[in-house]
Amino acid sequence: MKTPLYGLTVFLGIVLAVHMGMNGKVMSSMGNARVGNALFWCIGALGAVVIGATGWQAGAFGGLKDVNPILLTAGLMGACLVFGIGWLIPQVGAGAVMIALLAGQILGGMVMSHFGWLGSPVKPISLTNVIGALVMVGGVLLATWERNSN
Repeated sequence: MKTPLYGLTVFLGIVLAVHMGMNGKVMSSMGNARVGNALFWCIGALGAVVIGATGWQAGAFGGLKDVNPILLTAGLMGACLVFGIGWLIPQVGAGAVMIALLAGQILGGMVMSHFGWLGSPVKPISLTNVIGALVMVGGVLLATWERNSN
């Protein structure tokens, strides 16, 4: 049964929201978003090394030769994402950013699943999926709508 996995995923979404809010606060507190993001990633890199070291075994990098080099840009992509999200949260608010991110993730995930990209099981996009995505995008617009008082 996959229910616990979906529960874990929701929990990780909450952690992601808090994580990105913390990064945004560090950036704004420092008064320099780029330096704040760099600090955030340096601490994260140290944590990743510690986590990696706990599972170290001989030949740990042996499979690296089979990895497409383009996939290794995911680290840079992650740094750019964290910077962008952390910068956006103080600008438009955590709720609006997380809701819009969720919409983008769902749309991106639907396309990835449709084509089976990056090892995702193939799940063709159906009319029901499209309707659900349109309802979700409408929900994003409603949830982030701000009436201008100018």
